[in-house]
Amino acid sequence: MTSPLSRPGSILDETIEQVSGILGSDAGSLRIERVVIGIFFTAVKLSDGSAGIAATPIKEIPEAVCCPSSARTMPLSGRFTGRAALEFVRNLPGEPPMKKAVGIAVLNALSESCRRRSPDPDCRYETGTDALDTIPLPEEGYVVVVGALVPVLKRLKMRNKPFGILELDLRTLKPDELPFAIPPERADEAVGRADLLVITGTTLLNNTLEPLLARAKPGAEIVVVGPTAGLLPDAFFRRGVTVLGGITVTRPDELLGILAEGGSGYHFFGKSAEKVNVQRQRPS
Repeated sequence: MTSPLSRPGSILDETIEQVSGILGSDAGSLRIERVVIGIFFTAVKLSDGSAGIAATPIKEIPEAVCCPSSARTMPLSGRFTGRAALEFVRNLPGEPPMKKAVGIAVLNALSESCRRRSPDPDCRYETGTDALDTIPLPEEGYVVVVGALVPVLKRLKMRNKPFGILELDLRTLKPDELPFAIPPERADEAVGRADLLVITGTTLLNNTLEPLLARAKPGAEIVVVGPTAGLLPDAFFRRGVTVLGGITVTRPDELLGILAEGGSGYHFFGKSAEKVNVQRQRPS
């Protein structure tokens, strides 16, 4: 029987419930002001000025090969503005990838509204630092990286100790990284023995994050990182995550304009958005 904490999508479900509790009746009044589905990232701005971002799941959209099938994937295109924000997070875990990306961007924006209204005193926020550059690497422990996370892979190669990479698209790895790729049939074993597990936030889009967290070794350091992981942190911490590395949008209009022109993180980090690391300061 599947545990409620390991079912796909429950981090999203729990965060939606938490957001609704914090914002109360105001949650229903928040509207979509603008949506941009860029090549690399999808972002939204809400009527209260809050904004959120998520990765655009291009590789997971087989429907994007012709106009009729793409239209079925995003039936609301051209009609986002003015709709209720909560409309986009209903049944979010079960949505197809593109709808889910928009929904997670909305949920990230709602999470930002919650942080403004009700800061969590138990959380420590570090702005302007990248978890992939700053997380301590164990001297002798085994590290597993889920996704082609370039900064931490560079550090691990310099460390010159065994580590593993879980990545579905091996084309994203460099030749000297391929020997560290973990075959799918060994994924559970590798995750279960990792002392440090670094996971891309895009796993939220394909429902693989929670199974990974459920298989992690008790006491392992677990870092979930990326613009998609900008949600309230509680549901992550309850599953053993020790560091959540997301982003905060500081200039929504500028950010959405950059994404509409095909921009990537190189164009907006430090300008219209900042990286943020979140840790629990004391046990809840």
